[in-house]
Order: sequence, then C-alpha cells, then structure tokens
Amino acid sequence: MNIYPLLKPLLFQLDAEQAHDLTLQSLKRAEKLGLLALAAGRMPEQPTQVMGLTFPNPVGLAAGLDKNAAVIDGMAALGFGFIEVGTVTPRAQPGNPKPRLFRLPEAQAIINRFGFNNLGVDQLIQNVKAAKFTGILGINIGKNFDTPNDRAAEDYLTCMRKVYSHASYITVNISSPNTKNLRALQEKDALGQLLATLKSEQKILSQVHGKYVPVVLKIAPDLTTEQVQEIAELLMQHSMDGVIATNTTLARQAVAGLKHAEEAGGLSGAPVKAGATRVIQTLAATLQGSLPIIGVGGILNGEDAKEKMAAGASLVQLYSGLIYKGPQLIKDCRKALL
Repeated sequence: MNIYPLLKPLLFQLDAEQAHDLTLQSLKRAEKLGLLALAAGRMPEQPTQVMGLTFPNPVGLAAGLDKNAAVIDGMAALGFGFIEVGTVTPRAQPGNPKPRLFRLPEAQAIINRFGFNNLGVDQLIQNVKAAKFTGILGINIGKNFDTPNDRAAEDYLTCMRKVYSHASYITVNISSPNTKNLRALQEKDALGQLLATLKSEQKILSQVHGKYVPVVLKIAPDLTTEQVQEIAELLMQHSMDGVIATNTTLARQAVAGLKHAEEAGGLSGAPVKAGATRVIQTLAATLQGSLPIIGVGGILNGEDAKEKMAAGASLVQLYSGLIYKGPQLIKDCRKALL
C-alpha cells in the first residue's frame, strides 16, 4: 500500500524543514500504531556480510534524516537493512539560521545547510536506548562548529567513546560542507593524524567493551581523482573498516538557473549521482577489495542502486530519493539488488 504519492503534494506545499519535521513525527506515530509494517509488506531477506556484520539487506538509511535517533523504530519498520543516525556532536547545537533546506523539484534535488543541528551525543544515546530496534545501527559523528580543526580529534574521540557500546558501526563525518573548514580534515596530513588517533582509540575501546565496532569514513564527491586515491591509501594504511561515498556536493552545474540553485549548502539528490559513482569507482580501483564501500548519492530508483553496486559498493544508502519517491524506493532498491 503506497500512499506517498497522495501525501507528497501536501508535504511539498509546506516549508521543506517543516515537512521534514512533520514526516518524522508522523512516522513515529504510525510505527506505534503498527501501520508501517503493513505498508512495508514482506520481502525476502538478502543477508549481506560486510565489516564482519550481517546486514539483513543491503539498502540502508543515510545519516542526516534522523539526526537525533528519534525515529529509529519507524525507519526500521519501512524495510531498511540498516539505519544510520546523526550526525551528532559532543554538545547540542542549533545549526545554521533558517531557512536552510530547499527543494529543487525539477532536478529531483535538495540543498541543505543545516550545519550539524542536533541535541548532542548524550540525548542521542538516550534515544537509542529507548528504541526497540535490535538491527544494525550506524552512528555518524562530527565536531561542534566552534571547535577548531586542530582540536577536532577531541570532539570525534568524545563522541566515539560515548557511542561505541551502542553502535554497530561508527561513521566519521569530515565531509559536510556546512561546518566551516570541516572538509580541510580530508587533506592528507590532517586525515592521517585523525585516522591514527581514531584507530588507536578503537583498539582501546574494543578491549574495554569486549567488542569490535567498525569505524568508517564519509567523504565528499568534490574530491579530485588524486585526492580520492590518496584517501584510499590512508584508509588502507590505517586499517580503517570502510568508507562511505559520498556526502553532498558544492557543485551547481546540474541545477544552474533553477530556483534556489544559488543557495549555499550541500546539493543532494539526482545531480550528485554521477559524482558519487565516480568516487566509488576510483575508491574500488585503489582499494582492490581491501575494505568495503557504502554507496550513497542520487539513488532515485532500483537501477541507480544497481549502478552503485556495479561501481564497487557493497551496500547502499538512501536519503534525498526518499523525499521524492517515498518508502516505495526502499522496496524498489531491494528488488533490484536481489
């Protein structure tokens, strides 16, 4: 039962962030009433082994939609194989001034400049504890906007220590374009230091908690081929567990002339598809299977999901496509990847 085509015109009449908040509230209510399981229907499981974890199916929710882990159970009921929440920072922060979320329907795209708005890592953990979900949960961590880059590692370590026992895997977000200078952490020397610090902490935490939680890096689509290769080499050198490709783009060629195209922020949806796939291909060629790639960016149908897998991804994640296609997209991608 797909009612999203009926709801979408109503949601698109609202301010984009209002519609986002309303959708999350509605999802929470619908899950409590048991309506989502009915809507999702039954599909065959597609167990996928990645990073030592068994994913029930390879289609996941990307970070950013449920920043505070407030609707984990609702998202899980839609049929995702895994859920990634966050980005979360050590301290709560309001993010950038509103408006900060814009739809570009002609391009099936979205621009956001949220700026890691979230209630802080302690609140996220409370929400994770309150959820019934027992599946694979990724927790995406970032730094506070006012933490200088030379102290960024402290923020990542704070979050990592707090979420470690609650996460199936941890994603280190150094690629959002909406926190000033964050992407500079992708540069070789800064990244090498950060990865060494995180890997050392992971070793300590795995002993303290008696379990190994994989740590993956999320990168931008705006990197040159040489930069992607450089990052891939560092990931192998520091024995990282995986890489997510990609975050949103700063490029605007694909939406030039459209309303809102000049808004500051990260562009996602259909226009980022080719760039994300290019980064996945470069990573795959350099990594040669030494660590897995999670593909995200511009997946709006099952064929797009297949394209990411063909490029070298082991798993895929959805976000903006859900805004345009609704929960049916999850089912379409799962079917295409059977």
